[in-house]
Amino acid sequence: MARSEIRLSGSGGQGMITAGIILAMAASVYEGKKAIQSQSYGPEARGGASKAEVIISDDAIYYPKVMYPDVVVALTQEAADKYCKDLKDTGLLIVDNLMVKKAPEGKFKVVGLDIIVTAAEKVGKAMVANVVTLGALNTFCNLVDPATLEKAVLSRVPKGTEELNRKALAAGAELAKAAM
Repeated sequence: MARSEIRLSGSGGQGMITAGIILAMAASVYEGKKAIQSQSYGPEARGGASKAEVIISDDAIYYPKVMYPDVVVALTQEAADKYCKDLKDTGLLIVDNLMVKKAPEGKFKVVGLDIIVTAAEKVGKAMVANVVTLGALNTFCNLVDPATLEKAVLSRVPKGTEELNRKALAAGAELAKAAM
């Protein structure tokens, strides 16, 4: 991996910004790679479209914004419509099957996963959909070592939720493996 540009998007409150922070932390703090994370969300914040962008590189990063993402994750229809317009033709669009009914068209590969349903039903809490997302994303893209990602997740989650988040990360990885 020389350089990967990732955009995590959804609705404010779904934890995509936290997921971006965790991914960048895993790459930079725990693996010593170059990484940068930025974020934006609509003025309505909770409920409006939001995105986190992460660039992971072996070389210096001179511009902190994702220009042409290699991967876009969209947990809502609004996020899919708004944030994948510049996805590379060779890129990957990961969408949530429950919330994204019509994936944007393009030459990129589209994978639909039951991220929110898995978080709610298999893991037991819909609020860990962002961690399920990280498990799936990392399994598809091999951005960081899975043990490193787990360490970064556990460093950022509230005390007492470690096992829940471990389970969410593993569930996301299993979702991706089943879709490969």
